[in-house]
Amino acid sequence: MFENIHKIHFIGAGGIGVSALIRFFLKLGKDVSGSDAVESENSAALRNSGAKIFIGHNEKNLNNDTDLVVYSSAVPNDNSEFKKAEQLKIVSKSYPEMLGEIMKNYSCGIAVSGTNGKTTTTSLLGLMLEQAGFDPTVVVGGKIFSPNKEWDGNLRFGKNQKYFITEACEYKKNMLNLNPKFITLTNIEEDHLDYFKDLDDIKSAFTEYVSHIPESGSLIYNQDDAASREVAEFCKAKKLSYSLDGARNSDLEAKNILEESGMQSFDLVWQGQDLGRCDIFLPGIFNIYNSLAAALTALRLGVSFEVIKKTLMEFKGTWRRFEQVGILDHALVISDYAHHPTALRETISGVKKFYPGKKILVAFEPHQKDRTLKLFNDFVESFNEADEVIISEIYSVQGRNDAEREISSLDLVNAIKNKYLSRAISYSPNLVETKKIILEKAKNFDIILIMGAGDIYKVANEVTAK
Repeated sequence: MFENIHKIHFIGAGGIGVSALIRFFLKLGKDVSGSDAVESENSAALRNSGAKIFIGHNEKNLNNDTDLVVYSSAVPNDNSEFKKAEQLKIVSKSYPEMLGEIMKNYSCGIAVSGTNGKTTTTSLLGLMLEQAGFDPTVVVGGKIFSPNKEWDGNLRFGKNQKYFITEACEYKKNMLNLNPKFITLTNIEEDHLDYFKDLDDIKSAFTEYVSHIPESGSLIYNQDDAASREVAEFCKAKKLSYSLDGARNSDLEAKNILEESGMQSFDLVWQGQDLGRCDIFLPGIFNIYNSLAAALTALRLGVSFEVIKKTLMEFKGTWRRFEQVGILDHALVISDYAHHPTALRETISGVKKFYPGKKILVAFEPHQKDRTLKLFNDFVESFNEADEVIISEIYSVQGRNDAEREISSLDLVNAIKNKYLSRAISYSPNLVETKKIILEKAKNFDIILIMGAGDIYKVANEVTAK
C-alpha cells in the first residue's frame, strides 16, 4: 500500500483527523513529519510514536525530497509550507482527499456520516467488527477508551485490506471524497451554515453522496429522522433502517427502552425477530440511536448478536464524548464534545435522567461565530434542563471566523435571561474565568458538565488535576 510514497509531511498535524492519518502511515513504516500552530497532547503523542513534529509553520519544515503533503482543511492557502509544496510540485492532498485515497485500498469501505453521533457510532462499529474477528482499520474523530492494544488512540490499524471504517464529515461536502461501499447515516440537521445555504442544501449534498453507493453496498439510515428518510429515497443500493419502538416498521428497532441510574437497556428487534436485551452505560436517547446505527451496520456485515450485545455492554465511550474526567469537591466532572443545539439539549436531558435528583452545572463554549449566529434561537432553548449554566466566549476557528455580524456569548446569555427570567446563567469572557467560576460553584452541584468542541475540555482536565 502506497509503495511509491516514502516521505510524507502533514500540515495541521495536531488535528484529531490528521493525527490518525499520521499514525496510519507510521504503521506502514513511512518517514513522517508534520507541523502545527501550537503544542498539544496530540503532537506530543505523535512524537512519541516516531513522527517528527514541528511547532509553528515554516517552509523549512518541508524537505525537498518529500513525496506527499497532507493538509488539514483548516490550513489557509497562504500557509508557507503549503506554498512551498506548490513551488516544488509535491503532490498535495487535503485530509478528506487522503481518506478517500486510503479507502480505495480496501475492498469494503464503510463511512459513518451525519450531523451528530459520528464518533460514538464509528467507535462502536469498529469495536463490534474487531470483536467479531474482522480485523478492521478504523479512523475515529476521537480517542477510544479501549483496553485492546490494537487501538492507538484514534486509529485501529488492521492487518488486512478488507474493512476500512471512518467518519465522513459533510463540511464543504468533504464526504464526497470517499466512495464507500456502505454508508451509515445518523441524522441530518442544519449545521456548517458558513458553507451550506440551508437544510435543503445540506440534504442535496447527502443525496449526491448516497447516490454513489454501489449496488453491492448498503445505506443504513435513521428512519426516525425526516431528512434522512428523504435522502434515502435517492439511494439505489440496498437500504436498511433503524428506529425506536417500532413506529416505522424498520429493519432494526429498539423496544421497551428503560432508563435507569447509570444505565439504559432495550430489546433489539431485527426484522421482527427479538434478538435479546442490550445494556449501554451512556446517557440519552441519542446514544440508543448511535447503538442502533452501529448494530444494524454490523448485522448487515454478518456480526452476531452476541458480539453486538457484548460490545455495547463493555463500551467505555471515547475522549470528550460523555467522558468522566474526575471529581471536583464531591461533583462528578464530565467532558463532552457537544456543540450543536440538538446535541447540547439531548446530552443535558440524558444526564438528568442518567443521574436522577442530581444538581447539574453546565459550562459551555460555543464553537465558531457563524454557527452561534445562525443557530442562535436553537441555542437559547438548549439549556432548559440544566440547574445552572456558564457560557464562555465563542471559540474562534481558524479560517472560519467570519459571520454576518459581530456576535458574542454575552448576546446568548442575555437572550436566555430575557426569555427565562429565573434561569441561573452567567457569562465568562474566557476559559480562565470559566475555570474560576466552576471552582467557586462546584460545592453546590453533583454533576459538572463541560461542553464544547473548542478548548474547554482543558478546563475539565485542570479542575480535576490532583
